[in-house]
Amino acid sequence: MTETVLLGQILRFTGDPFKGDPVDATRIESAGAVVIDHGKIVQTGPAADMQAQYPNATVINHGDDLLLAGFVDAHVHYPQTRIIASWGKRLIDWLNSYTFPEEIRLADPAYARAIASDYLDLALAHGTTTVCSFCTSAPTSVTAFFEAAASRNMAVVAGKTCMDRNAPDALTDTPQRAYDESKTLLDRWHGAGRARYAITPRFSPTSSREQLEALGALWAERPECLMQTHLSEQVDEVAWVRTLFPQAHDYLDTYEHAGLLGQRGLYGHAIHLAPREIDRLSEVGAALVHCPTSNTFIGSGLFEMAKLKARHISVGLATDTGGGSSFSMLRTMAAAYEIGQLCGTPLHAAQLLYLATEGSARALHMHHDVGTLAEGSAADICVLDLRSTPAISQRAHRAQGFWDAVFPTLMMGDDRAVRQVYIAGRAVL
Repeated sequence: MTETVLLGQILRFTGDPFKGDPVDATRIESAGAVVIDHGKIVQTGPAADMQAQYPNATVINHGDDLLLAGFVDAHVHYPQTRIIASWGKRLIDWLNSYTFPEEIRLADPAYARAIASDYLDLALAHGTTTVCSFCTSAPTSVTAFFEAAASRNMAVVAGKTCMDRNAPDALTDTPQRAYDESKTLLDRWHGAGRARYAITPRFSPTSSREQLEALGALWAERPECLMQTHLSEQVDEVAWVRTLFPQAHDYLDTYEHAGLLGQRGLYGHAIHLAPREIDRLSEVGAALVHCPTSNTFIGSGLFEMAKLKARHISVGLATDTGGGSSFSMLRTMAAAYEIGQLCGTPLHAAQLLYLATEGSARALHMHHDVGTLAEGSAADICVLDLRSTPAISQRAHRAQGFWDAVFPTLMMGDDRAVRQVYIAGRAVL
């Protein structure tokens, strides 16, 4: 007997809650169970049925807590862990004042290991079981991150951040080094255990056309990999790109010309998009990543979720540590709701939870392994206490139905709401 049965309220998705009534895309078991065997989800359903089918299984009863897929954070910068919530800068000043000086320090393997360990422990404490991270330009930072994730058996995506201009000399490489070091790291880590590699130009302002083309060539050689970068985060950034690439149609064209636009591409922020850019992103099936706490914290703007989802564009959700001001995907969902309100299109709780789990997993092309409670998926599970603080509890006490009970935790919850986290079926908190 190897099965384990987790009891509690169960939430899983049967479809995309952005298509039709969000509630119709969900299935709730108020007295449900998740059956786990050898780190995988075997079955979910009513608790009585699951216990009858697996009478000899180990049973862990989470009572009224909510069991759902572990959160998937689709865009982070783990090297920025120790500069999170730094005061008063917009994007370019943020990079020069805080990010670049800190990223230089991660050339030290011991320092990189310490940051990677701290970051992943903070992510797990907040219920996040999978992250997609930018590293620094130093290969040591990539190795440190993948090793730390492997020691925790976490499914992660990461890559060496490539830059050959408009950054300190200690962080810049060359087109050839970017290609060579990325390829070496890709060959070492992509598919090693639960690790996946993402080819990672930081963004067009810090990569020459030659470097972008070198990374585009690598992606053409290894199309099974993801490619992650930034796109149209701030108005002054877009204007800067226009001066750096005067022949380009727009910001997205700087990537497309270099072979860096594709279905497995991840484009963070994507706030100030031109109509042509939206058309092309939709046509190729690329994914965007919404970073709401970052977009407000450094004054970037409002991501138009409803408009972009109406174009059938895949969207993930992310904290964007450390431009984002929280490690918590709960806080990130709250910020996404607030931005939706400002855009006149508030999101339903089902849509928020989808973005933080299966939606992000689909953006990362990892939904067959993480982000769901589907049969065969890894048993990466987050257990939420829906009454974790007095403020939340008094509100939940007056709830009218399931979604009304869940919503206060999405709006006011933090790491105190995370009762337990399972990685491949093993409790880690």
